[in-house]
Amino acid sequence: MTPPVRPVAVVTGAAGGLGRAIATALHADGWSVLLTDLDPAAVAAAAAPLGGWSAALDVRDEAACAAVAATAAGRGELALWVNNAGILVTGPSWEHDGPTRQRVFDVNALGAMNGTLAALAVMREQGHGHVLNVVSLAGLIAAPGETVYAASKHALLAFSLGTLSDLRIAGYRRVHVSCLCPDGIWTPMLHDRLDDPGAVASFTGSMLTAQQVAARAVRLARRPRPVVSLPRWRGAQVRLLDVLPGVAVALTPIVQAAGRAGQRRQHRRSTPPDRR
Repeated sequence: MTPPVRPVAVVTGAAGGLGRAIATALHADGWSVLLTDLDPAAVAAAAAPLGGWSAALDVRDEAACAAVAATAAGRGELALWVNNAGILVTGPSWEHDGPTRQRVFDVNALGAMNGTLAALAVMREQGHGHVLNVVSLAGLIAAPGETVYAASKHALLAFSLGTLSDLRIAGYRRVHVSCLCPDGIWTPMLHDRLDDPGAVASFTGSMLTAQQVAARAVRLARRPRPVVSLPRWRGAQVRLLDVLPGVAVALTPIVQAAGRAGQRRQHRRSTPPDRR
């Protein structure tokens, strides 16, 4: 009997952290996963226990994204593309120079757009497929101290939902775009932010593990939804504040205090008992 063909998925930023966790969870769920990352050696190492399928990819390169989509489609129908690659900068917006702002938008927003459009070029021809964009709760509300990062994620959310509507208008009923908006995740992106006053927003709620978010990503991959927040209550909380911007600004000192307390809690959790 011929073994069932695994659906093909691409994950960007998959050399470590959340991307690697998502790729691992998808592989365990029966997907054939192409892991991509800017660092070819690191992503090859991450892919080794998952079938060894990897490729170097700079998501800022539109042609490179198209080439990866074609490579993935060459192994079977491209069923899923996960735009996970992202970078975080913190601090007041006026402290970031032009090249820094450009880099954040190039990776977080334009890079995800490049991946989305490369995948959709294949999926529209197939007549089905799913793009899953990792957005963050920062895409639902203006996070103090993470203003430029949040702006890039707002842009990605708007692009994703607008593209989904455009697909429906064009008659593509089986091509989906989903946004996953998790709370702060304890990955290398935050490991050096425990004393960073600009990162307090990431520590105000439930500090998630990469595995928790990856598990939700797998469920979302199977059952697309336009926007999913994790945990759900945090999504409801930040959406409420988003429609009451005056209240949100007034609560900034409370948010900062909660974030600093969260940083202290996470520091205690991540520090071995003999080093405290």
